[in-house]
Amino acid sequence: MPFPQGDQVVVFGAGGRAGRAVAAEARKRGYRVLGVVRDPGRYPDLAEQPGFRIVAGDLTDPESAAAVVTGETAALVNAVTPFTAPPDSFDGFDNAYYVHLVRNLSRAAGTARVVEIGLAATLKAGDGRLFDDAEAFPPFLRPFAEARVRGLTAWHDQPGTVDWLVVTPSPALSPEAPPTGRYRLAGDVFEPALAARPLSYADLAVAVVDQIAAPTRHREQVAVYAAPLTASEEG
Repeated sequence: MPFPQGDQVVVFGAGGRAGRAVAAEARKRGYRVLGVVRDPGRYPDLAEQPGFRIVAGDLTDPESAAAVVTGETAALVNAVTPFTAPPDSFDGFDNAYYVHLVRNLSRAAGTARVVEIGLAATLKAGDGRLFDDAEAFPPFLRPFAEARVRGLTAWHDQPGTVDWLVVTPSPALSPEAPPTGRYRLAGDVFEPALAARPLSYADLAVAVVDQIAAPTRHREQVAVYAAPLTASEEG
């Protein structure tokens, strides 16, 4: 059953591209959006948007994460990343980073649905996952992908009462891709043919909010690809 319009959606990592896109789509659907970032002062433009409230919070801190969630919350969205750009080295990186986030989200969620933005490198490909292919995924980024897989395993370890979903965009996710309002949802698998077309952040957000408003998939990772071209687009 769809959640009532107007319920609150909490977006952790609301200052990034994915977080901003999800917040915008949720507001468009009539949800009240609470954006959580470590330092609201860095995002003055977000504070000026109607239907959106920005607060300080840290998803790596269980008490901080729980403090922003109220009984009126329909869903939590995790768009948090530990890096704004690939680091020069992963020395000192906590490979349990996403495991901690999963546990904190699980404890804070209550009855709210949790939707996490995933990493394409963790999609299944052949006998392994996409990050096992050195041509498809830079080997020096492997520690980050492995941390994401550990987080995915941690989701499966959560109690059955936790309604979670990892929505993973195509490797062709691009800020330059035009929004279409459409997408294709697939399983936990990399589909090279589907990944040929760029996916916009706006269309990723449509997929995320669709899974909040009228959930069809539960307790699994799903891939989001750009929708096929329509007849008019092909012409």
